[in-house]
Amino acid sequence: MSDAPNVPPLSADEITALDAWMSARGFGPGPITGLEQLTGGTQNLMVRFTRGDRSFVVRRGPRHLRARTNDVLRREMRMLDALSDTAVPHPRLIAACPEEDVWPGAAFYLVEPVDGFNAFVGLPEPHASDPGIRHRMGLSMIDALATLASVDHTAIGLGDFGHPDGFVERQVPRWLRELESYTALDGYPGEPLPGVDAIAGWLARSVPQRWTPGILHGDYHIGNVMFSRSGPEVAAILDWEMCTIGDPLLDLGWLLATWPEHGNDDSTIGGALGDAGGLATRAELVEHYAAQSDRDLSALDWYVVLACFKLGIILEGTYARACAGKADGEVGQRLHATTLSLFRRALDRIGQG
Repeated sequence: MSDAPNVPPLSADEITALDAWMSARGFGPGPITGLEQLTGGTQNLMVRFTRGDRSFVVRRGPRHLRARTNDVLRREMRMLDALSDTAVPHPRLIAACPEEDVWPGAAFYLVEPVDGFNAFVGLPEPHASDPGIRHRMGLSMIDALATLASVDHTAIGLGDFGHPDGFVERQVPRWLRELESYTALDGYPGEPLPGVDAIAGWLARSVPQRWTPGILHGDYHIGNVMFSRSGPEVAAILDWEMCTIGDPLLDLGWLLATWPEHGNDDSTIGGALGDAGGLATRAELVEHYAAQSDRDLSALDWYVVLACFKLGIILEGTYARACAGKADGEVGQRLHATTLSLFRRALDRIGQG
């Protein structure tokens, strides 16, 4: 779907420039046809198209680029390229354009289309009617996550991709600064989020002392994976814009913090899969992860609480921008409610709920 009726996802000038860029890289003759804007949990633009007898997906930033959009996309390009020879399910990188002159102002890259579906958006058959498949879908997300966490990032050329030293220690001050920055937006009330000081204090006092650096996806939840159309397997992990080298257990904490259990509440990101139910419990997800990873899970509560804290502050940013008239007001209110729910979950975890 495009942003407005009858508006193509790419302009005529963008199509012409992309066609020429692909010809210069030996992709064979055009024209580009069959453009379809793909939906999912991202603000970036993804468009599927056909050129010759081959299908592609192009990914670029939103129409109104943020300051770091292109830098983030260039990081995604590098991550997807590095993962190409691993067992991690991901969209296969075809070609990258890190420069900003082909589409003036916007970097972009091409990936192979993923044969799968987004379970946040909807469930096809047999998934919709088979609770056994839905139960295994969560376990498959753990399989994919454990595979990612097991990758030696230095061996695949990502030794300088992030700054793992002090990663866990700098999380709380980093996100408190982010929250404080929202007060500069006109219209944002800037009232302290209930429990923010208690959660921040607990996290600061309870920082894990030992952990092993690895690839961190950074936003691992149901809406950011695609599943096989024929079974419960994860076909691809999507949206790598928050990836870095850090503590991979934060991805597990993130999944647990957003996982639907005992029905959907407004702190989960379950979508259609969460509504359908029949899912593995959080305890089952943890057990399944432990069975295939040698990472120490004794401080898992810390990672879940940090995920609630960090995600809540990220979502509060949309609410702050909505208060300033820079984002949809209804979406902002909904995400503010989700932030409050995430903070309640964090307080429950630390025994202060």
